[in-house]
Amino acid sequence: MVNAANALTALRLALVPVFIGLVIASDMVDSGWRMAACLTFAFASMTDLVDGWIARRYALVTSFGKVADPIADKALTGTALVLLSWYDRIPWWITVLILTREFGVTLIRFWVIRYGVIAASRGGKAKTAVQILAIVWYLWPVPAGLVGVGPWILAVAVVVTVLTGLDYVVRALRLRRPGGVAAASGARPERAGGSDG
Repeated sequence: MVNAANALTALRLALVPVFIGLVIASDMVDSGWRMAACLTFAFASMTDLVDGWIARRYALVTSFGKVADPIADKALTGTALVLLSWYDRIPWWITVLILTREFGVTLIRFWVIRYGVIAASRGGKAKTAVQILAIVWYLWPVPAGLVGVGPWILAVAVVVTVLTGLDYVVRALRLRRPGGVAAASGARPERAGGSDG
């Protein structure tokens, strides 16, 4: 169970309370604390990319990783979205919509897991990237002239999140149909429950 991939996943989980503390310390007003919170979030997000690569590259996928990886992803992203809504940076309905999609996809994974694995799609990876970009944008004390860019990035994140969620539902229904196939041949199964679904 103890390997580099799982250690990074555990580190990401451990950084969540640190991130919360930094955001609270900043009160989303103090630039220094906001930068620290943003860098912590960005670093923790990067570990998601690295641990998945390590697990696949060196065949280090474990039961712990399958469970802990999606938990760490949801904890980090969900915490950031809730905090940004709490401080009136983004609307609550957006946070609820994104989290509903994320947890819904996780439930669908468990629903279809005995039928096969739904491979990570490029859309899912783009979704994760644009979500991270939006959160980073809102956390970082950007110059006043660039504040208006944030809502556009967030809008793209919402659209991609919804579309990829619908795609995931369609693929799950196909998988459960009689004769449904598992992950496409040659497709790289994601580290179970990864955030790029």
